[in-house]
Amino acid sequence: MLTLLLAACATPQQSSRQGLPEFPRPAASEVFAVALDNIVDKYIEPVNIKTIAVEGLRGLGAIDAGIAVETTDQGVRLSVANQPAAESKFPANDSPRAWADMMVTVILTSRERSSELRMAKAERIYEAVLDSALSHLDIFSRYAGAAEARRQRAKRDGFGGIGVKFRIDGGNPVVTEILPGSPAAITGLSIGDRILRIGDVAVTGFDNDRVIEQLRGPIDTHVKITFERTETVQPVTVEIVRSHIVPESVTSHLENGVAVVKIDSFNQNTAESIRRLLAEAVSDPNQPVRGLILDLRGNPGGLLRQSIKVSDYFLTQGDILRTLGRHTESQHHYQASGLDYITGLPLVVVIDGKSASAAEIVAAALQDRDRAVVVGTASYGKGTVQTVIRLPNDGEITLTWSKFVAPSGYLLHGTGVIPTVCTSGAAEDASPASIIAKAIGKGAEDSASLWRRRASLGDTERLGLRGGCPSQPRPGHIEIEIAKRLIDNGQLLARALHLATVTAQATE
Repeated sequence: MLTLLLAACATPQQSSRQGLPEFPRPAASEVFAVALDNIVDKYIEPVNIKTIAVEGLRGLGAIDAGIAVETTDQGVRLSVANQPAAESKFPANDSPRAWADMMVTVILTSRERSSELRMAKAERIYEAVLDSALSHLDIFSRYAGAAEARRQRAKRDGFGGIGVKFRIDGGNPVVTEILPGSPAAITGLSIGDRILRIGDVAVTGFDNDRVIEQLRGPIDTHVKITFERTETVQPVTVEIVRSHIVPESVTSHLENGVAVVKIDSFNQNTAESIRRLLAEAVSDPNQPVRGLILDLRGNPGGLLRQSIKVSDYFLTQGDILRTLGRHTESQHHYQASGLDYITGLPLVVVIDGKSASAAEIVAAALQDRDRAVVVGTASYGKGTVQTVIRLPNDGEITLTWSKFVAPSGYLLHGTGVIPTVCTSGAAEDASPASIIAKAIGKGAEDSASLWRRRASLGDTERLGLRGGCPSQPRPGHIEIEIAKRLIDNGQLLARALHLATVTAQATE
């Protein structure tokens, strides 16, 4: 599988003896081979492995600005400070392994001519090469090094921990929040406790990342926490058994019979949290719920299947989403299973310019299926699906591999979700009644005519749609007040739903 390559002038072992960072050939070849294989196989558009490999090598310029890469008819040539540094023929076939070996040989040879490259750790080289290779695909395809990838996996899938949030105060972590039912709650930690030691490690002077590194560990392992509390004379030590912790992404409260449910992101537990919340809301006779507001403002998205499940909890029939891509596994058609957990109660979805991806899936599905009125501004417009590939170095690449199609047939990417009741530019003290009247009053159906044809629009027309309700961050309370007014007034809600119904039917 090896192609004809230049021999490296210095082996990783020699670099190690000289006290320089290692760049081991077998490990590096494996990382690049897995990355190249997945990019070529899974990216939404066909890609040329030669282009990806060469663009990756050009990324070395991020480490040493004097590095330049040029191609010839038969291979690649790399120079440092205008002096030849490495040259290699292109592999005879499209084998990812062969191309990865070529890249590694060029890098190893070039390290002898570039002091910056020679001093760079392996992770820095992976980052430079893969960042450059992926940046030529699209803005959502990216590389995350091992440390960042671990943080991303923890956010998506959870981690082994004790269930506390903290802030650094006076050089030590101070507990600010304890997750209900977590090991920390069961053991008796309290808000305000100042952590002094984690295990045998004194954490005074540690930053957030170093504290987190000490707190987290394999599930079911034991960790001792030594802390001081205002009312205790001596520090207290407790032993805690780590469990699987998934960050809470759902919060809710009741405002005069209207449940306001905020989803911050879509992680592994989001749908289950929503299911439990809805089940409790409709079964409590002491606090009857008249309607529900689903607040997706500022929600950057997350796990696709979680957004599908959340949408399904409010729908009794019809499409939720289709995904289209080059890879057969990227093509899916999701439909509602037939159970509305709030049995037809009024529903309003609130979005803003930071509502993206999975959040847009929920808003579009509930709008297109005539289940909810959408309030706010145009959403972000990220209508593509990314798949995450874990690499042998424990980093990961995120690749765009399919695009969203809303139930009414339009592509979410670039268009986003356009609300029925637009709040772009509205002041916090504006009249909710006047905003609603403008959105659904006389002439509203005429102004929605372009939106009704959104499935067949070109790029320019789609941009025009968004221009009618510009995408903005909207963290205030006016949108919630508008949503409550719609829920309180059945005629207004029906009128707003009618506009959305006409829109959906016109494009199917």
